Amino acid sequence: MKARVLLCFFLLLVQSFFGQNKLLWQGYFSFNEIKDISQSSSAVLAASENAFFSKNQATNLLETTTTIEGLSGQTISAFYYSEAYQKKVIGYENGLLIVVNQTDGAILKLVDIINKQLSVTAKKINHFTEYNGMLYLSCDFGIVQFNLKTLQFGDTYFIGNSGAEISVKQTAVFQNEIFAATTDGIRKATLSNPNLIDYLQWTVVIPGNWVGVAASNSQLLAVENTGNISRYTASGFSFFQTLPQAAADVRAVNEGFLITTSGTLYVYGGQLNVIRQINSTELSSTENVSLTCATLVNDNIYIGTKENGLYESSLTAMAPFINVTPEGPKRNSIFSLDVVPNSLWAVYGDYTASYNPYPLDTYGLSKLNEGKWLNIPYSEVLEAKSMTRITINPNNENQVYASSFFSGLLKVENDVPQILYNQTNSGLESLTALGPDYIDIRVNATAFDKSGNLWIGNGWVKNGLKVLRANGAWQSYSMTSVLSDPETTSYANMVIDKNSVKWLATNTNGVVGFSENGNLFRKITTGEDTGNLPSVDVRAIALDNRNQLWIGTTKGLRVLSSVNSFQSQNQLTANPIIIEEDGLAQELMYEQSITALAVDGANNKWIGTVDSGVFLVSSNGQKTLYHFTIDNSPLPSNNINDIKINAKTGEVFLATAKGMISFKGTATQANDNLNNLYAYPNPVRPGFTGTVKIAGLIDKANVKITDISGNLVYETTSEGGTIEWDTTAFGKHKVASGVYMIFVACEDGAETKVKKLMIIR
Repeated sequence: MKARVLLCFFLLLVQSFFGQNKLLWQGYFSFNEIKDISQSSSAVLAASENAFFSKNQATNLLETTTTIEGLSGQTISAFYYSEAYQKKVIGYENGLLIVVNQTDGAILKLVDIINKQLSVTAKKINHFTEYNGMLYLSCDFGIVQFNLKTLQFGDTYFIGNSGAEISVKQTAVFQNEIFAATTDGIRKATLSNPNLIDYLQWTVVIPGNWVGVAASNSQLLAVENTGNISRYTASGFSFFQTLPQAAADVRAVNEGFLITTSGTLYVYGGQLNVIRQINSTELSSTENVSLTCATLVNDNIYIGTKENGLYESSLTAMAPFINVTPEGPKRNSIFSLDVVPNSLWAVYGDYTASYNPYPLDTYGLSKLNEGKWLNIPYSEVLEAKSMTRITINPNNENQVYASSFFSGLLKVENDVPQILYNQTNSGLESLTALGPDYIDIRVNATAFDKSGNLWIGNGWVKNGLKVLRANGAWQSYSMTSVLSDPETTSYANMVIDKNSVKWLATNTNGVVGFSENGNLFRKITTGEDTGNLPSVDVRAIALDNRNQLWIGTTKGLRVLSSVNSFQSQNQLTANPIIIEEDGLAQELMYEQSITALAVDGANNKWIGTVDSGVFLVSSNGQKTLYHFTIDNSPLPSNNINDIKINAKTGEVFLATAKGMISFKGTATQANDNLNNLYAYPNPVRPGFTGTVKIAGLIDKANVKITDISGNLVYETTSEGGTIEWDTTAFGKHKVASGVYMIFVACEDGAETKVKKLMIIR
């Protein structure tokens, strides 16, 4: 009884925690790579890489569940819905098991398989079979029981030779026997046998490497990795048919079977006759898709694909297939993005830690506008491969440039790719390291200056700094005077300061600054007398609101105190930020590999890392305001690819290797006046545990909050356009119910505003 009470408390706690999280976080996940599929009597459910969704047949309503609701960011490998117990069960490649309660959304995470003393690579959950309230988990080491009523694990069966581990791909129950398709034969045992943990109770029915086994009421089928299908009779398994491709999924639905290969779905009736054969080309006429799995809900057939989500059609009416996937980006692994108040653009091309883009990616690019996603496929981007950076023209939001780390620079106007700049039609150059005849144009860093010129880092060439002038003219600048070997140098990103100095992050020479005033180059690199960076490999740079240059390297963080010293100092020097922690002085972000830097409206710094998640530090770096990881937030991965901030709304977009989420921050860009001042939520209702946001502020505004009698309960000065109030009297006790007055005055007192806030406890 005590254990059940504790379990219920845990479920309520998880549900409450993620319910509050949804106020701060939003997910932008791709559902295009379907890993597994399940069904109820009225809905289809499909799992993608680290999320799942359902579609109700009667209402056509789509509902999604992601890390925002409490799922793990790890990769899903199996998915099942138990209608009898109203449970969604998710299995992961690392052995994690998650159970989601259908009625209230409560989530239970179980790490029993993760904690088993087994090889890390052998814990993958491959399949679920439900029988008499017990779920049988097919894993890469054997079979595990899980009780759907008690939500507790039962026995583990190691059924390999001499009780060894063996990869079980799927199980099926037929005539009171359980059959297991393994990489070393199909094995079976009697379910009523109380001693199934003894491997001797399991017999090999047929040898071979089997990818699936499924049972209807009257038939049992198994599929070998070669594509051979066998059926089970009283005398054992016998050959039935050969598929032209290996099977990706095998399942029994109603009295028939569905066998999916990458190119074709075979629908078998109760007599094992093929009643329909669906080729991948029937799903989409514009994109090549690979099939992953399929199921039936009444007369509707649903097919999952690897590239383009879930398709639906009628099994018998021969109607065309329609895509029923929730909107989202093309892929989860967004490598880079750019944000303006009304839209967001994302690209998916990438490179290794050593800037190797191979194998080249052909993923296209995506745009988010007013909650709608536009995915532009590779077939429409003029053959631009491995696009690794995207930059929106701040003077014309309809003009976007995507950097290709192989093909050059793609210009997109009004959402339509217009020109691919390369070595034939621009000042861009191909690298020479692979020979004079090999074309490989590595463009990455791009930034617009205040005159509308686009500055470009063209890697692996001598004249690596390029500019596309606003009038269409190209110009190049040699890097030989400042870089030791420009023909092996790659550029990460670029920023341009208020003095029009261009700052480039490089992988071999730290940070390079360039001013057109005298064509002057300067460099910040390692060594006490040559820049004081912890590493020459700089992956991110950002300018803050106080003209400081923040520099993120593969081995830590440095700050150039003022970019104004560029002209006056021959050698620029960056310094670490020293903080005190547990009474000891230490360096902020010491030895951390930094991948992204962004500055919000309050001049706070968002710092992305390669394996430690995201840090939000105060404007001077002395205080860590947040440290988000996969363990304490909806982050799907601790590997951060990029961070961008919507200056108008304060929304912070975090692109990771396994999906993009956003944090609804309060640090918005300062306003020009107080005409749009407001507080939210208003009223504050009982049970609310968050903070009140006062938005629409000008910079350095004085904000005072009093009760209706004029007693001061809070006072602060704004940095940026929004502040937060925790509804306490100067951080002590929660204020009582009532009406509170918000008085706002600009720094010189020339403009004031008053707002009312209702609090109901």
